[in-house]
Amino acid sequence: MTSKYRRLARQLQGQIEAGVWQSGDKLPSLRDTVKQSGFSLMTVLNAYQLLESQGWILAQPQSGYRVAPRQHSPANTARPALHAAEAVDINAFIFNVLQAGQRSDCVAFGSAFPDSSLFPQEQLARSLSRVARHLTPDQQLVLPPGCAELRRAIARRYAARGTEVAPEEIVITSGALEALNLSLQVLTRPGDWVVVEAPAFYGALQAIERLQLKALAVPVDVASGLDLGALADALGRYPVKACWLMSHCQNPLGVSLGAESRSRLLALLREHQVPLIEDDVYAELYDGEQAPLPLRALDRDVLHCSSFSKTLATGLRIGWVSAGERAPDIQRLQLMSTLSTSAPMQLALADYLASHHYDRHLHTLRRVLLQRKQRFYKALCQQLPEQVCVHPGGGYFLWLSLPDGMDATRLYHRALSEDITIAPGRMFAAGDQFRHCFRLNVSLPWNSRTEAAIARLAALARELIQGC
Repeated sequence: MTSKYRRLARQLQGQIEAGVWQSGDKLPSLRDTVKQSGFSLMTVLNAYQLLESQGWILAQPQSGYRVAPRQHSPANTARPALHAAEAVDINAFIFNVLQAGQRSDCVAFGSAFPDSSLFPQEQLARSLSRVARHLTPDQQLVLPPGCAELRRAIARRYAARGTEVAPEEIVITSGALEALNLSLQVLTRPGDWVVVEAPAFYGALQAIERLQLKALAVPVDVASGLDLGALADALGRYPVKACWLMSHCQNPLGVSLGAESRSRLLALLREHQVPLIEDDVYAELYDGEQAPLPLRALDRDVLHCSSFSKTLATGLRIGWVSAGERAPDIQRLQLMSTLSTSAPMQLALADYLASHHYDRHLHTLRRVLLQRKQRFYKALCQQLPEQVCVHPGGGYFLWLSLPDGMDATRLYHRALSEDITIAPGRMFAAGDQFRHCFRLNVSLPWNSRTEAAIARLAALARELIQGC
């Protein structure tokens, strides 16, 4: 049976397609829709958030929702088939792209991190200064699982979102990537099959290559998320040892799984007894009024990984994994690799979280990121050739696709020669199925420099298409 919020979303989508609501029109408020439809506020909110994730509407801070521009609507492109890779060889290409993106003279649309000027740098500096003044010799090295004060603070944030996680289950790591890598290493041995997404966060592909694992890439749709039918096929045909997935603001597409899909996903994994590594680094950057629950809230066996790199400071390199019964295994592996995460940084972060400034900062950060994404989305829709599709999702990325058969890596090289970086689709798959796509970071401020860069990127895309 179709859930109520999906039925309401389809009804509103039909009205938009029929012209009842046109581009730029303000939709009825959540409360007005509750009165008109008879559905609960939560049902209406979920319907609006689903339409937003599919690119039909845009959230306007303090003023509700409006119909999104349709010049470049998310296309119903054919889903790629399940892709099985006995070997992954992508790290060299990713390394070169990331190195090129380090240039300070570039407009960094290819970056994976939000604009650092949005972070509370002065407040974090004060916390670090306070910690440094009182740092004792026995606090200068904190072995796994990490600083007790920080683990308690993270556990309290889980509790505030309705998820019970004990501090003893949490292992502090050097960013989320270490948490994800350690989790994968605990669950697998060289030669094992691992399910990842297609397109996938490139860090997952690098980890699979490093650990000599085999990748099963399950397609992700720009509108509905992970293809659960393809996942069921993968689990039925291969001896899968682990899944590395993102249920919220999937990188690079930005799509989030709905409640029904989350339940089906977990049921499938339980049926086949396959553990899940949940990459949830964008958990705090949700659109709308309510934070999504992690899959860990529905299944205590999920290894839930996240960090503060996308919300507080990239350079902190503080992440964690809520590993449950596997926490001791994670700790032992960490002790053999990085030994520990910076003790002063852990203590400074615990000090900052105790100040209660974090939630106010997050509220402002989400609002600004949404405003910037909407501004870039509108400009791209206006300036790009009509053959280029812009797929709006959650978070601060936009996923764009050139016509099939084209290679966005060529666009990447042309843009780089003019001091503009993008993240070409080849970074996000072990095969070639996303070569015509690329990801843009739209957390940057809209100013004369970024405006000119968007105009030039659109011109380069037009030249590339016309030259084919």
